Amino acid sequence: MGRGDKKSKRGKIWKDSYGNSRRKKAIKAKLRRSATRKATPAAVSEEAAAAKPKRTTTKKKTDA
Repeated sequence: MGRGDKKSKRGKIWKDSYGNSRRKKAIKAKLRRSATRKATPAAVSEEAAAAKPKRTTTKKKTDA
């Protein structure tokens, strides 16, 4: 069950082929979903970053 196995997913990726264990429709759908997800959180995160105040650092006190 490795790269040389034509029936496994890894073997199909290695051979650049598709079939029951590596379906083309499922891969395309996954890519479409991830492309739409990447677009929406970017806009939301910019708004959240602007509303959230920055953290301030404090110096450690030393007894010397």
